[in-house]
Amino acid sequence: MEICFITIFPGMMSGPLASGILDIAAKKGAADYKVVDLRDFAVDKHGSVDDYPYGGGPGMVLIAPSVVEAVESVRSPEEAGEVPVILMSPAGRRFDQSVAMELARHEKIVFVCGRYKGVDARVDELVITDTISIGDYILSGGELPALVVADTVIRYLPGVIGDERSRDTDSFSGEREFLLDAAYYTRPPEYRGLKVPEILQSGNHAKIDEWREESALERTKRLRPDLLDDSEEGPVQP
Repeated sequence: MEICFITIFPGMMSGPLASGILDIAAKKGAADYKVVDLRDFAVDKHGSVDDYPYGGGPGMVLIAPSVVEAVESVRSPEEAGEVPVILMSPAGRRFDQSVAMELARHEKIVFVCGRYKGVDARVDELVITDTISIGDYILSGGELPALVVADTVIRYLPGVIGDERSRDTDSFSGEREFLLDAAYYTRPPEYRGLKVPEILQSGNHAKIDEWREESALERTKRLRPDLLDDSEEGPVQP
């Protein structure tokens, strides 16, 4: 998968892309990253890529020519109907595991990292194919959200995770679409008076699987009951 990031702060991307699962994916040849500096498409010698909004008001807006031409530099006309060009914005659809799985089916993704008050609305009409939000709050720009989405998507690429069974039992994955993952323990078997449940040390894998399913449901009811509202379990009763 080729992943392109269009941003006015390319330096924000270097650390995360060279660390963790994103770096592993690149080293395994599963992912290739391209970071595009929006200022390379500035409209004047001062490197301007933003301007005051028509109609007045506070804040600045990223201008259409710079963003559109930056997108066109990494997405050919032939790819226009195939490659997702995603604007990271609080106006977008809410990102979740199902969206990550959907995006993982593509061979190339372009992220447009918004800044300031927003992006000229004509960019939506000309090049944006999808708008995604990672939550109902405001960040200073779309760089961190784009990295969040990329990290989640990368985990679905073949060969990136050594044991894919681990991924498939994560929260929100597989049969646990509406559940958190179970509680987990590791050594020592007792710490400050708290013991690892005996069943987990029994070696009875059928019973352990049953315990983990019960643990996943209990944790979801206790920590995120909202996840069960739309599931087959129905609303959690008080």
